[in-house]
Amino acid sequence: MNLVSWIQSLDPRLVRLLCFLSAGLIALSDWSIGQQISLGAIYVLPIVILAFVGKRGELLFLSLACALCRTAFSVPVSQPDEIVRFVIALFAYSGSGLFIHEIVRNQRLSREHLEELTRQHGLRRDLEEHLNVLAESSPAAIFTLDESGRVLSANKATERLFGLPADGSIAGVCVSELLPVLAGALKLNPRTAVFRSAAQCQGRRLEGQLFVAEIWFSMYQTPRGRRLAAIAVDSSDEMREREEQNLRHLLANNRIIAGAVSHEIRNICGAISMIYSNLAAGANDQKEKEFLALGNLVQGLSRIASMDLAAKVQPTLASIDLAETLDQLRFLIEPAWLEIGGRLTWDIGPGLPLVFADSMGLVQALLNLVQNSHRAVQQCLERTLRISARMAGHEVEVSVADSGPGLANPSDLFEPFQNASNQVGLGLYVSRALIRSYGGELRLQPSEQGCCFSILLQAAE
Repeated sequence: MNLVSWIQSLDPRLVRLLCFLSAGLIALSDWSIGQQISLGAIYVLPIVILAFVGKRGELLFLSLACALCRTAFSVPVSQPDEIVRFVIALFAYSGSGLFIHEIVRNQRLSREHLEELTRQHGLRRDLEEHLNVLAESSPAAIFTLDESGRVLSANKATERLFGLPADGSIAGVCVSELLPVLAGALKLNPRTAVFRSAAQCQGRRLEGQLFVAEIWFSMYQTPRGRRLAAIAVDSSDEMREREEQNLRHLLANNRIIAGAVSHEIRNICGAISMIYSNLAAGANDQKEKEFLALGNLVQGLSRIASMDLAAKVQPTLASIDLAETLDQLRFLIEPAWLEIGGRLTWDIGPGLPLVFADSMGLVQALLNLVQNSHRAVQQCLERTLRISARMAGHEVEVSVADSGPGLANPSDLFEPFQNASNQVGLGLYVSRALIRSYGGELRLQPSEQGCCFSILLQAAE
């Protein structure tokens, strides 16, 4: 510890007392020596020591006292010279003390500022470590983009979301084609400096696999340009489960409705059977009434039969983009086929027109066909599925062909309540009814291997 640090470590009140006492002792020594020797230079010592712990007012007071003592106890001169000597001494003493006081003060402020910077740096480092652990442990993809849509920083979940290889780096990868909604957001010119929004969109991994993404993002300005921070999660599994659940509910509800209709038909058939027995055993005068009753029952049965799903276009049917609907089907079925080692082939012709259909209903019909193919190829060595779409005259034909063992009884394929079905036996029956309600047709195409279904849809003019 040096002398300055030792002085600053003492009690400031004790240092002040010693400085004033030493100044008094110097003045007493100066008076006792008389005018032979001047001790004016020694007065600086207590002022300099007081500068380490004292205040400006205390320094000025001590400097004034020392200047007066030096003037009073020095060699006598004329009054103007005494005034000049006093002013010079006052400026010398006070200037020395204030100069050292400012140096000590600046050192103290610099040290406190350095300690504060060190403390803030430590807090910032701890915060960055916590945020880094939070981001890396998060199952959601967290990343930032520059103005061109390239990744600046990202966590491990982002690499898994975009299907990056294990030895690759996501930094610098352009996500404009992987998540087009973010590329469109970067082209916006928001009125505010910070823009926040959320979106559900279709994404694409680096290997081409489609997925559904839930994205929360914000844009902000930096000196180096606009930046985008985003949090994204893959909701494909939830959507697949929801669509499959909707298909199961559709088939279950149709089975309930078909069961109710069958119940009414059984009642009418029972009445017809009883009237037939009465006609066979009754007298001739009762046969006319029985015939009238039989006719009424037949008419009732015809009315029930007329309630079947009619093959006519719904008057409120809208036109849809078939390519987008097939993309939606793709990320619904692709993981299940990849899980069994299957191979999907997509042959979508360019420039397909809009078609008359309901997007959700068409997806349900196609999903039912694909699930049947998925069950059919389970025991096959070759597990392939080919989905194609092309123009067929004024219609658009969508084909679903698999490499399964084929169908044993294709003649009863679209009959409800199939005995050989391991489901409710209404899938193809309901699917054809949905397609027919759009003015289209679902039919089985001859195939040398496996099974091939064709859906014809009306093209929108």
